[in-house]
Amino acid sequence: MADVSMCSSNGGAELSPEEERVLIRDIALAAEANSKEGDDFFLITQRRWWQHWIEYVNQEQQNGTNEGSSMLNIHPDAVSSSKRPAGIDNSDLIYDSTSHDGNGSVEIHDSLLEGRDYVLLPQDVWNQLYSWYGGGPPLARKVISSGLSQTELSVEVYPLRLQLLVMPKGDRSTIRISKKETIGELHRRACEIFYLNAEQVCIWDYYGHRKHALMNDMGKTLDDANIQMDQDILVEVLSNVNGTALSGYMSSVHNNGSAKKEATSILLESSKLALSIAGGFPASKGASRSCSSEISQAQNMTLTVRELDNTYGITGVSTRGSYVGLTGLQNLGNTCFMNSAIQCLVHTPEFAKYFREDYHQEINWQNPFGMVGELALAFGDLLRKLWAPGRTPIAPRPFKAKLARFAPQFSGYNQHDSQELLAFLLDGLHEDLNRVKQKPYIKSRDADGRPDEEVADEYWANHIARNDSIIVDVCQGQYKSTLVCPVCNKISVTFDPFMYLSLPLQSATTRSMTLTIFTLDSTTSPFPCTVSVPKHGWCRDLIQAVSTACSLKTHEDLKLAEVRNHQFHRFLDDPCMPLSSIKDDDRIAAYKIPKFSKNSLLLRLIHRCRPQGTGNNSLSSQWNAFGVPLITSVPYEDSITRGDIQREVQKILLPWFGGENLTQDTDGDICGDHVTDLVKSNGCPSKTMSLKFSLQMANGSNELIDLSSKEGKSVRVATSSAPAVVYVDWSRDLIEKCNTNYFENLPEVFKYGHVSKKARTEPLSLYTCLEGFLREEPLVPEDMWYCPQCKERRQASKKLDLWRLPEVLVIHLKRFSYSRSMKHKLETFVNFPIRDFDLTNYVANKNSTRRQLYELYALTNHYGGMGSGHYTAHIKLLEENKWYNFDDSHISLINEDDVKSAAAYVLFYRRVRSSDNVLTSNGALPNETKTEPFQT
Repeated sequence: MADVSMCSSNGGAELSPEEERVLIRDIALAAEANSKEGDDFFLITQRRWWQHWIEYVNQEQQNGTNEGSSMLNIHPDAVSSSKRPAGIDNSDLIYDSTSHDGNGSVEIHDSLLEGRDYVLLPQDVWNQLYSWYGGGPPLARKVISSGLSQTELSVEVYPLRLQLLVMPKGDRSTIRISKKETIGELHRRACEIFYLNAEQVCIWDYYGHRKHALMNDMGKTLDDANIQMDQDILVEVLSNVNGTALSGYMSSVHNNGSAKKEATSILLESSKLALSIAGGFPASKGASRSCSSEISQAQNMTLTVRELDNTYGITGVSTRGSYVGLTGLQNLGNTCFMNSAIQCLVHTPEFAKYFREDYHQEINWQNPFGMVGELALAFGDLLRKLWAPGRTPIAPRPFKAKLARFAPQFSGYNQHDSQELLAFLLDGLHEDLNRVKQKPYIKSRDADGRPDEEVADEYWANHIARNDSIIVDVCQGQYKSTLVCPVCNKISVTFDPFMYLSLPLQSATTRSMTLTIFTLDSTTSPFPCTVSVPKHGWCRDLIQAVSTACSLKTHEDLKLAEVRNHQFHRFLDDPCMPLSSIKDDDRIAAYKIPKFSKNSLLLRLIHRCRPQGTGNNSLSSQWNAFGVPLITSVPYEDSITRGDIQREVQKILLPWFGGENLTQDTDGDICGDHVTDLVKSNGCPSKTMSLKFSLQMANGSNELIDLSSKEGKSVRVATSSAPAVVYVDWSRDLIEKCNTNYFENLPEVFKYGHVSKKARTEPLSLYTCLEGFLREEPLVPEDMWYCPQCKERRQASKKLDLWRLPEVLVIHLKRFSYSRSMKHKLETFVNFPIRDFDLTNYVANKNSTRRQLYELYALTNHYGGMGSGHYTAHIKLLEENKWYNFDDSHISLINEDDVKSAAAYVLFYRRVRSSDNVLTSNGALPNETKTEPFQT
């Protein structure tokens, strides 16, 4: 860490704001560079104190750029303040100063978000600020290793919160403990809390109020043991070291498979108890239904039914409204993505009816693709609580713990994609409730010219033979997929099931692409060029557009290449390569060169320089690539000399020096005695210029040939048309004289930036999005199709058609666009119909005699950016015919006009069944003419 002296506000002169900023910056940089596992970081309130201090110390930096640590950046909305902050006040991060987490530390709120509510400061930074300002309370958190390789470092803001339950005494305690602590440490702390003899205690993973696993590997971490947030840990007290239980509470007499004493356990599973009281089925197979009589015999039990209910997380916060179905879900910390998706599923009428009845017989306990029924039970239990009358908001901790166990990607308290969660839930519920106990193997037959109706029915029957559940009944449809081989025109038709439709938001059929043009003729500097090409086009379309934009002449050729790390990554010379393989954050260079002839050598120039600080005369052999590589060609007759290559390099680099006279020889790289002058005949300014670079050419054996001396010596040219690689080595002095802006940074193909108000508000029809989804387009390279006729993998074109529509149609609007380096959000406003969503003309199966009409009943919304966004749900209660906004635990009535917004993310439509929807012979509704869907 940096050796920086502490300046107390009480002991010495008070520092100026700028001095405070610089000192904290230096400490922060040193601390961040040396962070390691086990270090302490401190939470400090963002809105109440930290932002005030940032504004205070940046008064002189408002119009400048902050260097150093990113934590010192000025907030874009910050208002300059000259007033020095008072003491540090973290009171908005904590419940109260008397609430502790079991370690003596103050308990913080569950739903805090880094960057919005707090910032994390290294210990040295906290110590320095605390010495100046005082206050608090200190909120220290440990740095832990994370990631698949356990090499990434992260701050564990929320250590595990575990519920310790002692048997047979019935005592309880909640503790906080790092997931990197060992089972041995948990065992020690449990004994310490309850004053128990360690030799007479064993602890159990009591997940779901069942003895899941004995935790006896004392060196194993809780993370490796898959212990989740808010999980129960059973602390079992034994009467002696041989393991005999002290009380009959833990002993069970098994007679013909029935466990009579288990029903009297003071830790009876809450979902089992709730369902038994409600008259439903027991939560596990073989459980006794005589719970009420057994419970009446255990009046001295420590936990009551109400307390068991409270362990589920129900609080005393009221939910607006008295109707059933208006129960909110508490935000456990960035769980709005989960809450919004759950509310939409819970308010799907078919699911609400199914899970409130006895679905126990349909649970597939042995399905290897499912979750042993646990996900279905957890979801069903949560649904019943949300539909119970008079309920207050529920904290779905058990459901989240179950989710994290089976889908670790959703563990912790990071923000996630609600659509990804929805996809997992639908698939997981389907497998848990699959009525098919043994999935048969069925080989699909090729269409072979058979009618589509016959083939589609066969595919659907094969699908149902392996997949049959309430999820399939309600949410699954079928589309027709047509693949066409680009070589032999072989057509392959399949009929595949779908659970939801992911629709693109790009309404345009064209795509803007930006490239940098290098003319290499010593007359024009490199310049960016933006062209419009077909969105689902091919590389030949891009080559043609760029050729037109740069006025390519008949004697010229155009080479396109993707540049990465200052070297050629790939050449875009295949005219049949789909443009979808070029990502928005790629960097493309286009080179205008003379048409290749037999007597010309194609050169690929790679620029290199020595690392900063090594100097021009350093003995170091290290060279680093920089700038943009170039392509050029050198004509020759019988042979080509080293001087020919040197002069070609001088010619194409000359414009980058702006016509400045560089004949002064400073280090051998710029010479005036033995280099050919490039004069006005080459199109350069009147002042003569002489450049000489150190050139190294790689031969066939990858050995480097120095081209800077013996200019008259011939260079051996390969008989093939393969290009030669030449390394252009630059000195630091030469780089400083060159305008490197021309070739140092290439623009991205498409730069995501601030979205204009017009772009954000310009409506896009949902029908247009659907047409974009169904439009024929080439497959991406990684999805190449094996053509049975060519017997090779081909980059076929694919066309989709809707064939069989489900009762509930889930539509995912693809607002998030992925690239290699980042994830972007599209703020496009989609004009989606609330009622009369007519899909009749989009269904290829024309045998139906009814209109395919749908109405909207629920949707999720995503507000804000990528890292700090927020999810809500809009839901229509069909019994009331009213729309409500579900914002975690807050529920409010909204107008139908407020349902549509640019935040709409996942739409839920249900089929409209009415006698008025019968089609006439011309495909129109009775007493009306046929209209196109986009006119609805």
